[in-house]
Amino acid sequence: MRVAPAGAPVPARRLLPWALLAAVLMGLTLTRTVDHDESQYVAATVLAAHGLMPYRDFAYLQGPLQPLLFAPIAWAAGAWTWPALRLVNALLGALTIALVHRAARRLGAAPRAAAAAAGLMLCCDILLFSIGVARNDALPAALFAAALVVMTRLRGGAATRGSALLTGLLLGAAAAAKVSYALPAIAYGVWALAAPRRHRPLWLILGAVPPALLVAWCWWTAPEGFLFGVFHFPADAPAEYYAGYPWKLSLAAKLVDSLKFLALGPALVALAFVIGRGRMRALAPLLFACAVAALAPQPTWRQYWLPFLPPLFIALALAWHRRPPGRNWRIAFGITAAAGLAPSVAALVTANGMSLAEAMRTSAAIRATMDRAGVTGPVSTLSPQFLPATGRLPDADFATGPFYFRSRNLLDPGAERRLHLISHARPHVSAHWVLVGGETRRTSGNPDLDRMLAHAAGGPRTPVPGTGFQLVRVEQPPSRTR
Repeated sequence: MRVAPAGAPVPARRLLPWALLAAVLMGLTLTRTVDHDESQYVAATVLAAHGLMPYRDFAYLQGPLQPLLFAPIAWAAGAWTWPALRLVNALLGALTIALVHRAARRLGAAPRAAAAAAGLMLCCDILLFSIGVARNDALPAALFAAALVVMTRLRGGAATRGSALLTGLLLGAAAAAKVSYALPAIAYGVWALAAPRRHRPLWLILGAVPPALLVAWCWWTAPEGFLFGVFHFPADAPAEYYAGYPWKLSLAAKLVDSLKFLALGPALVALAFVIGRGRMRALAPLLFACAVAALAPQPTWRQYWLPFLPPLFIALALAWHRRPPGRNWRIAFGITAAAGLAPSVAALVTANGMSLAEAMRTSAAIRATMDRAGVTGPVSTLSPQFLPATGRLPDADFATGPFYFRSRNLLDPGAERRLHLISHARPHVSAHWVLVGGETRRTSGNPDLDRMLAHAAGGPRTPVPGTGFQLVRVEQPPSRTR
């Protein structure tokens, strides 16, 4: 079997399927319903685009890379920031699939086997959800998949200095975007140390220095905010939030949920196929590290399994090439592929949620109401993703959307003031205007939180015509000493 050299140009006709894939994913992301998970990612990117720094100037509950890297997109997109961030994630999703295909081909998989594996990965609900909304999953997944491609760039059976350097940079950047990617990065680092002549660990470490310096700088500028956002909140908030539902944090629930997420698509069947063919080999440490990263948080959600997919489907391509699946395996792949597509198809044909188009029309109506009311300055809201289209900035104290506001006792009042955070246990509105109405069942939100925020504002309410939103005036916002 002949594999194209690493530096060979790709014919234009070979790019057409990937361009079509990108177009399809971009279309899907523009029609996917709104999820309140998007709130903090849109807010963080917009605030970073206006010169504010995560952890120091506003709270952010993830690694620092994405809002800083995407800030120019928000600056350029302006009122269209929310759709633009979704489109970027769709493109990164298409790139991730293309990179999985590329890595499989470099490792010796035949074109048909690599294409089959890439197509099956596309049918995973884990992937389709993660790249379909404005979250922070698509960027680190693409960086990780790119690192897997570079790992295959060998000369005489060993990595070059340049490939080791680039691998370290990509793995470090993925971890800087989402901390769960640190585990596969560490796993590869240990693997490299065990075979230094093959993997050049010193150059790998040097490549990871720039993203590590970014993370260290963010910690240095705001150590308390960084540690809380990146480590303490993810570790402590679920136990408080699910205090009334302890079964949700049980090991049994974690295993059931994980099996469900992997079964909504061909991932579970692919794992069984790869294990049965004994083709995990060098990818086994990465798969194990990615599985641990997915299972570590409480509870486990579908997007946590996204790092697991690139090495899994590369392994599937290799196993497929060695011995293609028989009839029963193909039936299993077909059934689970349909199951993985079902949630996205259901979201397209049902009207249970708010579409992005409706959300943008709602934002236009909010802007008109704000213009009539003479709204200036930042706006406090649990739904900051609606604000870019209004031309107003979110209040930095509410940059995490509903996710810290719904907490009770994670921090004391002094820490909340220092870290730019507001909880519903101690609601405080320092802006002059409050926007409520985005936390609804249609956005996977909790309307009680909006009612608490509106009550804390205490001023007269102005309905936004044709929407469920209200603009609340805070007549004399009390000062909040930092």
